[in-house]
Amino acid sequence: MEPSPLTQVSQQSFQPKIIHLYETLFREEDEDEDGDEHAELSEGFWEEFFLHRPDHAGFKRVLGRMSPDEMLHLQEHSQELFRRAIARIKQATAPSDEIALETLTVFLDAALTKKYTNPSSDIISVLAGLHDADVVMADFVGALDMVIRNGRNIPLRLKAVRTTLSITAAGFLTVLPSYFTHRDLFPSLMKYTQDCEDSTQVLPAFYLLGLLVNYNKFEFQNPYRLRLDDFVNDAIIQKIITSFGETCVRLRDAYVAVQDDMPEGWSLGSTLSYFGLGMLSPASRPSTPTPGAEESKSMFAALPGPEIGVLLSTYDFANANKVFCFNLVSQEPEQKGDTSPMSAFLSLTSYLFQHAHRSQRAALYTHLSLFTLQILVEDQSLVKRLCSEENKMPVRLCRQRQPYLPIVRGDRTAASIIIDLVVDGINHNLRRRLDIDFYTLSLGILLRLLTYLSKAKVRITYHWSELWRSLLSFFRFLTTYVADIRSLHRSSDMVSLLVNLLALALSRGENFLPDPAAYDDLFYKLVETGDILTKFRDAFDLAGSTSMQTLVSVSAHYHALLESKDGVAGKGKKNLSPEEVGRVIKQGYETLSIEAGEGLERWERWREADWKGALKRVARATVEDAKRLREEV
Repeated sequence: MEPSPLTQVSQQSFQPKIIHLYETLFREEDEDEDGDEHAELSEGFWEEFFLHRPDHAGFKRVLGRMSPDEMLHLQEHSQELFRRAIARIKQATAPSDEIALETLTVFLDAALTKKYTNPSSDIISVLAGLHDADVVMADFVGALDMVIRNGRNIPLRLKAVRTTLSITAAGFLTVLPSYFTHRDLFPSLMKYTQDCEDSTQVLPAFYLLGLLVNYNKFEFQNPYRLRLDDFVNDAIIQKIITSFGETCVRLRDAYVAVQDDMPEGWSLGSTLSYFGLGMLSPASRPSTPTPGAEESKSMFAALPGPEIGVLLSTYDFANANKVFCFNLVSQEPEQKGDTSPMSAFLSLTSYLFQHAHRSQRAALYTHLSLFTLQILVEDQSLVKRLCSEENKMPVRLCRQRQPYLPIVRGDRTAASIIIDLVVDGINHNLRRRLDIDFYTLSLGILLRLLTYLSKAKVRITYHWSELWRSLLSFFRFLTTYVADIRSLHRSSDMVSLLVNLLALALSRGENFLPDPAAYDDLFYKLVETGDILTKFRDAFDLAGSTSMQTLVSVSAHYHALLESKDGVAGKGKKNLSPEEVGRVIKQGYETLSIEAGEGLERWERWREADWKGALKRVARATVEDAKRLREEV
């Protein structure tokens, strides 16, 4: 006769039998009514234990009531649970292997996140015992490897991936993930990815890969990082990138759900019609309540969702593998009218940039997006594609905060979109306690893009006046809050980048700006700044900077012309029209000498070691999000 799934607790209440088994397993030995310490852990007990489907919430409650010391006190029971579950997984018999995986996932979530006095040794004691740790953990990893690679179906293999994600995330700062570096799971994860039909099933494996790559990668030669270097399977890479793109869309849509920022005068129907997809437009769309200002602020602060951790995996793959980068930049959407992965990534990034200031977590992931963009724009073959008119794409950019950039309808080069992202980021993250890393990375990306455009003499369509306006406004901001800015770490690097970027534009603008009028506009914007550049030079002690001197000299040259009694405007005329200033600028070229400093078009390639601290902070944030993700995927 099969055991009843219910156990009578009293005449009035019943509980699932599995809950009774959980409580029996983790009952204090002196509470045993029969006085036999291990009678309840007989073979019959375990047969019954792995017969019942797990009750996740109930098991969490049982484990949640136990303190770390109580968990250590009952380590013989937890160790036997761990060994028995491993044995069931290896037997590969349905449904007990699946039940064992689910049980272990819940158990690891609860047991490994307790605040132990000595996390590494205490966790090993709870799972395997110090003396048997290497044997038991190797057996565990081997069992997971077997299921991930060759399990009887994808749902079971997905459970094995989730279990591995659980133990890696929960034990990231202990020795536990080292067992996954002793045995290489990379081939199994790639085989699993190849076999997945649903891209959402790829996400946990890709997420897990990011954690494994980042486990102590600055302390020893991480084998997963080496695996990324030479992986060239296009089909698997494209599957990963498809999953990444769909994840970016979901994360972006969470921001839109808080505040729909469709440009004024646009609607879902008109937008779909614009892209030739009018047949998909609904006849009517139910209105959704708009949250108030405080509620929106709170909702935005909670974003992005935990799936954002895939940015770490994406960064690591991009940093190690040129095939991955090429596919990320080039891959077309699976169906016509869908968003390409690169378009989805850029769209999400624009929302991250506008909301980077809302939390330290959001700022860290914003930096990670910038790391990835810098890697892409530094590669000559990739930046050529990013700037090519033949590889244009539509991208929905964030418009949730003023000031807004001009709306551009239709497809654009990725390079022009990246410039928009950076300009938006510069405009929307101005604080006295400035995020120096954000601005240093953003200006560095602009410098690399303009350097390529200048050297290759490529002219992309862009509203350049917005870039100059933002850069010069940033000069004003820094000059206003110089005392706050100079006290910040690495602020001098950021200031040098800003100066060099504008000096490059002045000295090489003819190579990439679309026409003389656009070049004139740059000088016009510079003249408009008045004496800000001189104040900026003095405030940041840049008298010895050749690039800074170039900016000041150009500004002084035109101010002298405008103030001269021989100037076009005529003696005594105080207010010049834009047309009159424009004529002075054109005539001023004849007597203008721009002595740009050497090395404006030289920059150092991305070096991960330079950002070690930031990457460690990102990894810790991703670990925390992995813990949240386990509840949602």
